[in-house]
Amino acid sequence: MIEKKKILIRIGSLRHGGAEKVLVTFLKNLPKDKYEIDLLLNLYSGKYLSEVPDWVNIIYLNRGEMITTNRLQDIPEKAARVIFQKVLKEFPDLLYTLILKDKKYDIEFAAIHGMRDEILHSANHSSKKIVWIHNDLSQVKEYTDEEIRKFFGFDSIMVISKKIEQLFHGLARNESEKQKIVKIYNPLDTEEIITKAEKSVINYEFDKNIPTFISVGTVFPQKGFDRLLKVHKKLIDEGFRHKILIIGDGYDFENIKNLKTELGVGETATMLGFTDNPYPYFKNSDFYILSSRYEGFPTVLFEAITLKKKIIATEVSGVSEMLNNGELGLMVDNSEEGIYLGMKKALTEPEFFAGFTEKLENYTMPFNLDHSVARIVSVLDEL
Repeated sequence: MIEKKKILIRIGSLRHGGAEKVLVTFLKNLPKDKYEIDLLLNLYSGKYLSEVPDWVNIIYLNRGEMITTNRLQDIPEKAARVIFQKVLKEFPDLLYTLILKDKKYDIEFAAIHGMRDEILHSANHSSKKIVWIHNDLSQVKEYTDEEIRKFFGFDSIMVISKKIEQLFHGLARNESEKQKIVKIYNPLDTEEIITKAEKSVINYEFDKNIPTFISVGTVFPQKGFDRLLKVHKKLIDEGFRHKILIIGDGYDFENIKNLKTELGVGETATMLGFTDNPYPYFKNSDFYILSSRYEGFPTVLFEAITLKKKIIATEVSGVSEMLNNGELGLMVDNSEEGIYLGMKKALTEPEFFAGFTEKLENYTMPFNLDHSVARIVSVLDEL
């Protein structure tokens, strides 16, 4: 009998982000007879916890909901979590002794770039180390070239788009560093998306006479929901009737909600928060809009393409690849003006989008779930 490879995977929590969803989809499609997996969460929290296969062992540093406010009563617990996690990061021997019981892993896997230092400074020096990069780090202020170069300390760097692959190739200093870079499209389940889209919409009324633009994502500044609401206000003031529907939650939720109130668009813009199943809302909306400032490979576009939506997207990493260089949707400048021109085109020339719809009808997705999982498995097996 072949001994199973022991793998430690690290991520912050299993809240509702794209990287979290992709990780859980990967785990659900992984052959369980090959690996013994410990999934270490900083915070035992999130909507995707229930989807983790029962053969994966979940370990955590803290448990409870994420604290996104600075309310007086929340500060002691928030501070305690931060201090505890910082101590374990600073003294990895403590983490491996107290939490992981000195278990020896064959592979240690940072499921997001934010876990870089935790894995590279692991007390387990003999393990092979992998990182999964989901964002274009050249667009993130704190990631200088010098900071990005630290990722070459990993044995394998999995990237999810051509643009991120080019970024790392450009920073590689020799052939052996280039060979560490592996481009693998995110594993996502098209059948699940199509099935879930047939469910009923709850807590929202669609009006067939008013175009609805939907946007789905974790409510962070990266996603540009502030830009979307400002453009919405401008178009409303110009007399263009339409609605905005934002689905998602995150630490910027209250700020975006306050901005909605300040702009006076409470009647026409709705923030639904997180839902386990956003797909019926996708299906019933007229347009999908991606207003992001930066991305790695926006998996939400994969969902919009699967449901054959009319798409408007800012030109961020991954968009050109996903939209076939603009064949499957309208790519706009990564700015408020770009979003404005894209939405205005949708409202004044809806027939313009017929060409995209026609292309989507006969389009076969190159981002295949089985293929992506097989590629990741081959990375694990070759280390």
